[in-house]
Amino acid sequence: MEIVFVQKYLMELYTSGHTSEKKRRLQPSVISKYIQTIDKLRSARSTEDLFVIRSLNYKKLQGDKRGLASVRINNQYRIEFYTINDSKNGSRITICNILEISNHYS
Repeated sequence: MEIVFVQKYLMELYTSGHTSEKKRRLQPSVISKYIQTIDKLRSARSTEDLFVIRSLNYKKLQGDKRGLASVRINNQYRIEFYTINDSKNGSRITICNILEISNHYS
Protein backbone atom coordinates (compact mmCIF):
# COMPACT_ATOMS: atom_id res chain seq x y z
CA MET A 1 0.00 0.00 0.00
CA GLU A 2 1.04 3.54 -0.55
CA ILE A 3 1.08 5.37 2.79
CA VAL A 4 0.17 9.05 3.16
CA PHE A 5 0.70 10.66 6.54
CA VAL A 6 -1.96 13.30 7.09
CA GLN A 7 -0.27 14.81 10.13
CA LYS A 8 3.38 15.87 10.26
CA TYR A 9 4.13 14.20 13.61
CA LEU A 10 3.11 10.80 12.20
CA MET A 11 5.70 11.11 9.43
CA GLU A 12 8.34 12.30 11.91
CA LEU A 13 7.69 9.33 14.20
CA TYR A 14 8.05 6.94 11.28
CA THR A 15 11.14 8.47 9.69
CA SER A 16 13.13 9.60 12.72
CA GLY A 17 11.60 7.81 15.70
CA HIS A 18 10.63 11.02 17.48
CA THR A 19 8.52 14.13 16.97
CA SER A 20 9.01 17.81 17.64
CA GLU A 21 5.47 18.11 19.06
CA LYS A 22 5.76 17.73 22.84
CA LYS A 23 2.14 16.69 23.32
CA ARG A 24 2.60 13.86 20.79
CA ARG A 25 5.59 12.18 22.45
CA LEU A 26 5.31 8.46 23.07
CA GLN A 27 7.33 5.80 24.85
CA PRO A 28 10.18 4.31 22.75
CA SER A 29 8.52 0.88 22.81
CA VAL A 30 5.31 2.34 21.34
CA ILE A 31 7.27 4.18 18.64
CA SER A 32 9.12 0.99 17.72
CA LYS A 33 5.83 -0.93 17.39
CA TYR A 34 4.36 1.99 15.40
CA ILE A 35 7.20 1.79 12.89
CA GLN A 36 6.77 -2.00 12.62
CA THR A 37 3.02 -1.56 12.09
CA ILE A 38 3.53 1.03 9.33
CA ASP A 39 6.00 -1.35 7.66
CA LYS A 40 3.33 -4.07 7.70
CA LEU A 41 0.82 -1.67 6.13
CA ARG A 42 3.36 -0.72 3.45
CA SER A 43 4.01 -4.34 2.55
CA ALA A 44 0.31 -5.15 2.12
CA ARG A 45 -1.01 -5.00 -1.44
CA SER A 46 -4.53 -4.11 -0.32
CA THR A 47 -6.64 -3.84 2.81
CA GLU A 48 -7.72 -7.46 2.32
CA ASP A 49 -4.13 -8.50 3.08
CA LEU A 50 -4.45 -6.90 6.52
CA PHE A 51 -7.05 -9.43 7.67
CA VAL A 52 -4.51 -12.28 7.63
CA ILE A 53 -2.02 -10.40 9.84
CA ARG A 54 -3.78 -11.20 13.09
CA SER A 55 -1.49 -9.05 15.26
CA LEU A 56 -2.85 -5.94 13.51
CA ASN A 57 -6.45 -6.64 14.60
CA TYR A 58 -7.67 -4.80 11.48
CA LYS A 59 -11.18 -3.40 11.93
CA LYS A 60 -13.53 -1.10 10.11
CA LEU A 61 -14.77 1.40 12.66
CA GLN A 62 -18.40 2.27 13.29
CA GLY A 63 -20.41 5.01 14.94
CA ASP A 64 -18.88 8.48 14.80
CA LYS A 65 -15.75 7.00 13.18
CA ARG A 66 -17.68 5.28 10.37
CA GLY A 67 -15.60 5.19 7.19
CA LEU A 68 -12.33 4.79 9.07
CA ALA A 69 -10.39 1.63 9.79
CA SER A 70 -7.86 0.83 12.47
CA VAL A 71 -4.98 -1.48 13.25
CA ARG A 72 -3.43 -2.04 16.64
CA ILE A 73 0.02 -0.85 17.63
CA ASN A 74 -0.34 -2.56 21.01
CA ASN A 75 -3.15 -3.16 23.50
CA GLN A 76 -3.41 0.55 24.27
CA TYR A 77 -2.77 2.37 20.97
CA ARG A 78 -4.13 2.03 17.48
CA ILE A 79 -3.60 3.74 14.14
CA GLU A 80 -6.73 5.16 12.56
CA PHE A 81 -6.84 5.59 8.79
CA TYR A 82 -8.99 5.63 5.70
CA THR A 83 -8.22 4.11 2.34
CA ILE A 84 -8.71 5.29 -1.20
CA ASN A 85 -9.00 2.56 -3.81
CA ASP A 86 -8.06 3.53 -7.34
CA SER A 87 -7.98 1.38 -10.46
CA LYS A 88 -5.45 2.30 -13.11
CA ASN A 89 -4.85 0.04 -16.08
CA GLY A 90 -6.71 -2.81 -14.42
CA SER A 91 -4.57 -2.87 -11.28
CA ARG A 92 -5.83 -1.78 -7.90
CA ILE A 93 -3.94 0.81 -5.90
CA THR A 94 -4.76 1.35 -2.24
CA ILE A 95 -3.64 4.57 -0.64
CA CYS A 96 -3.72 4.42 3.13
CA ASN A 97 -4.03 7.82 4.80
CA ILE A 98 -2.80 7.57 8.39
CA LEU A 99 -4.87 10.01 10.42
CA GLU A 100 -4.01 9.55 14.05
CA ILE A 101 -2.49 7.41 16.75
CA SER A 102 -5.22 7.15 19.32
CA ASN A 103 -5.24 5.91 22.87
CA HIS A 104 -7.85 3.21 22.41
CA TYR A 105 -9.16 3.28 25.98
CA SER A 106 -9.17 6.98 26.80
